[in-house]
Amino acid sequence: MSLKLRRITANNFRKFRAPVKIDGLTDGLNIVVEPNETGKSTLLEAIRAAFFVPHRSSNQLTRSYQPFGENVAPEVEVSFDVTGVPWTVTKRFLKSPSMELRGPSGRSQGDAAEEQLQALLGFEKDTSRNGDVTAYGALGLLWVGQAEALAVSAPGRIVRDTIQSTLEAEVGTILGGAAYERVRERVDQQCAVFWTAKGSPGGEQKAARERLDQAQGIAREAASKVELLEKSFAEVEATRVRLKLLQREMADTTDIERRADLVRSLEIARAAAQMLAQRKAEYEIASIRVQTLDEVALRHATAVRVRDQAQVALDTAKVRRAERSEELTAARHKANAARTTLVEARANRQQVKAALAEAEKHAAALRRRQAIRSARVRHETVIGLEQRLSIARATSATMISSEKIGQLEKGERSIAEARAKLAAGATTIELVGSAPDIRIDGNPVTTDRIVLTRETRVSLGSSAELIIRPPASAGSVELGLTEAIARHDEVLTELGVESIAGARQRNDIARDAAGEVKTLSAQLDASAPADSELGLAAGVAALKLLVTGLLSEAEGESDNEAPPVQAFADAVDMAETVLARAEGAQESAATVLALIEEQERPLAAIEAGAASDFQNAANQLERIEKGQGFGNLAGDLIGAKEKAAETATILNEAERNASAHDAHSIERGIANIDARQAAASDVRRRLETDIARLEGTIESEGGKGLAERAAVATEEAMAAKQALGRTTEEALTLKLLRDTLEEVRTETSRTYVGPVTARAKRHIERLLPGADLVFADDLGLAAICRDGATEDCVNLSRGTQEQLAVLTRLAIAELLREEGRPVSLILDDPLVYADDARLDLMTEILTGAAQHTQIILLTCRERAFRHMTGTRLVL
Repeated sequence: MSLKLRRITANNFRKFRAPVKIDGLTDGLNIVVEPNETGKSTLLEAIRAAFFVPHRSSNQLTRSYQPFGENVAPEVEVSFDVTGVPWTVTKRFLKSPSMELRGPSGRSQGDAAEEQLQALLGFEKDTSRNGDVTAYGALGLLWVGQAEALAVSAPGRIVRDTIQSTLEAEVGTILGGAAYERVRERVDQQCAVFWTAKGSPGGEQKAARERLDQAQGIAREAASKVELLEKSFAEVEATRVRLKLLQREMADTTDIERRADLVRSLEIARAAAQMLAQRKAEYEIASIRVQTLDEVALRHATAVRVRDQAQVALDTAKVRRAERSEELTAARHKANAARTTLVEARANRQQVKAALAEAEKHAAALRRRQAIRSARVRHETVIGLEQRLSIARATSATMISSEKIGQLEKGERSIAEARAKLAAGATTIELVGSAPDIRIDGNPVTTDRIVLTRETRVSLGSSAELIIRPPASAGSVELGLTEAIARHDEVLTELGVESIAGARQRNDIARDAAGEVKTLSAQLDASAPADSELGLAAGVAALKLLVTGLLSEAEGESDNEAPPVQAFADAVDMAETVLARAEGAQESAATVLALIEEQERPLAAIEAGAASDFQNAANQLERIEKGQGFGNLAGDLIGAKEKAAETATILNEAERNASAHDAHSIERGIANIDARQAAASDVRRRLETDIARLEGTIESEGGKGLAERAAVATEEAMAAKQALGRTTEEALTLKLLRDTLEEVRTETSRTYVGPVTARAKRHIERLLPGADLVFADDLGLAAICRDGATEDCVNLSRGTQEQLAVLTRLAIAELLREEGRPVSLILDDPLVYADDARLDLMTEILTGAAQHTQIILLTCRERAFRHMTGTRLVL
C-alpha cells in the first residue's frame, strides 16, 4: 500500500508566519531546493505535526510551533492518497485546537479523527513532551529529519512488530525455549573457568600457561648460563685476534697522508669559490648596465612614436579649423556690422527722445542738465570701477585648485625622498686642491664634489686609472629622481609657475582679487542708482545707454524756443522703427555667430589638446636626448653587451674551476678519515673492555654446576607443557560447544532478518562491493563484513553511516510496501558527507526507488541534485 502526499499548507508555524503552500507533489521523486533558513526543516516538522502530534497537546513541542515572539495558533493541512484514495487532515494547535480528517466516507473530527488516522497509517498516540519518533511507526522511520540519518539506528518497536508479524509465517519459531537457556548458562559457567569475558584465555588456562612460562624461563636461564660460559671461552680468543688486527691497521700511515692531501685540495677549492663569487658580481654589474641602456633606448623610441602621433593629430586639427575659419570670420563681420547699426539706432532714438523731452519739458531743462552732468560723473566712476573689476576677475581666475597644489607637494616630497635615497646609496668623491691632470670619464674636473651613480673611470695621469663602481641600485635611484623632477616640472609648466611657492603666492593674490571683486561689484551697483528726473532705471547698463545718447548734447545749452512737438514725435516713431529693425538684424547675426562658434569650439579644443600632447611629447623626447650618455647610446649599448658576454665567459670558466674542486666533498673526505680514526680508537677500547669482561665471566661461572641445574629445569618445563595441553584441550572443547550453540542461534536470527538483509544488500552491494551485512535482533544494522573482517557501524565514517542508514530505510520501506503498509520517504538535507562518486550512486539508487515509492528530498544544495529527474518545487 502506497502513501502519496499531494499538498501541504502551513500557517503561523515556526518560520511560516504567513500561509505557505506546497502543491503539485507527484508519485515519484519530488525535490525542494531552497537556501538555508527558508523553512525546509520547518516543512517536515509541519507534516509530522499534522499526522502524529495530538491536536490537544500543549507540551513543549507544540509550543515550539508558534513563531518566535508571537502568540498565535499554528495550523497545518495535508492532502494525501492511501492506495489511491484521497484524504485530507487539518489541525490547529494551542488556541481553539481542532482536528478534522476528510476521506471517502466523509468527515470526522476531534479525538475520533485522531484514532481513525492512527488506524489508517499504523502509529500510536504520542504522549511524550518533545515528540517520540518511535511512536510514529514506519513513517517515523522513513520521514528523516535533518542530521537524523547521520547514524545507523534500529527501527522502533512498532516497525519491528510489524515486520515480525509479516515474516512470522515464513520463519516460524524464532529462538529456542527454556532448555536452551539452561544449557547455555551451564556452558557459559564452565567456559568462565577457562576463558575471560572477552574470549581470551583465563582462569585455569592462564594458571597453566603461567606455570609453563615460569618453568621454561628457568630452563632457558640455566641453558643460557651454560651456553654463555661456553661461548665466553670462544669469544675471548676471537676478541684477542680482532684486537691484534685493529692495532696493526691503526699503525698504517695511509690515512694520515691522504688527509694531508685533502687539506691542500680544500685550500685550492676555497680560493676557486672566492673567485667564482667575484666573477658573479662582475657579471651582474654588466647585465644591469645592458638592461639600463635597453630601457633608455626603449623610452626614446616610445617618445619619438608619441611625438609623431601628436604631430599628425595637431596637423589634422589645424586643417579642420581652417575649414571653418572663413565662415566664422564672415559671421563675426556681419555680427559686428549689425551691432554697430544697433548702437547707432539706439543712439539716434535716444537723441530724438531727448529732443522730444526737451520740447515737452522745457521748463525742467535746468534740472535735466544738472542730472545729466551727475550721470556723466557717475558714468566715469562706473567705467573706472568696471576696469578695476575686470582686472580683479582676471586675477581671481588664476586660482590653482587644491588638487594641483597637492600634486605639487607630492612631487616635491618624491624629489626629496629620491635625493635622500641617492645620497644614501650613491658614491661621493671630493677633490681638495688643484689637479688639472685628473680626468673623470675623459672630462676635466669642474667641481669639488661629485656624486657617482654608475661605473666611473678617474684618470690620475700617466697610465694610472682609478675605477669606481657605486652600488647597482644608485642608477635606478638616479633615474627615479630624474623622473620625479620631470613630472614636477611638467606640472609647474602646465600651471605657469616656477615653483610651489609661486603657486601659493598666486593663489593668495587670486583670493585677494576674489574679495576685491565682491567689493567692486557692490560699489558698481551703488554707483548706478535710479534717477527719476532723467527716467533712468537703476543699473550700469541704463546709465551707459543714457550717457551714450547724450554725447551730442551740450551741457551749457541756453533756453531757446522749443521745436514743434509733433515733428519730434514723428522722429521718435521713425527712430523706434529703425531700432526694431536693427535689433532684429543684430539678433539674427548673433544667433548665426553663436551656432558657428559652437561648431568651432570642439575643433579648437581638439587643436589645443593635440598641441599640448605634441609639446609634452617633444619635451619628453628632448629630456631623453639631453640625458647623460644618450649621445653615444648605441655605442655604449654595444659595448655593454660585449662586456656582459665577456663577463659571462669568465663566469663560466670560474664555475668550471669551482666545480672541479668541490669543497664540501673534500671536507666530507677529511671528516670520514677523522671519523675512521676515532671509530678505530673506540673499537680498540671496546675490545679491551670485552676481553676483561669475558675473562671475569669465565673466572666467576666456571665452578657453579650449571649443567646439572639446566637438566632439572628442562624436566620441569616438559611437565608444565603437558599440563597446559590437557587444560587447553578442555577449554577448547567448552568453547566449541558454546560457539556451536551461538551459531544455531545466529542462524535462526539470520532467518528472521533475512528478508530485510536481502533487500538492503541489493543496494549496499553497489555502495560497498563484496560487503555482507550483519543485522541485530532489533533489525538495526550492527556491522558489515568485508575482506574477512567485521566492522561495527559506529566505527565507519559519518558519510558511510549516513548512506547505510538511507539504504536500510529503503529496504524496510520496500518490505512494508510489498506487505500493503502505507509508506513514503522524506529526506531533509540528505547525503551531506557523501563524496562525488558516492553522491552520484546514491542519487541513482533514490531515482530507481522513486519508481515504486514517493520520495521527497528537501535540500539546500542545488548543484548536488541538479542532475536528478523529478518534480522540482519551491516554498
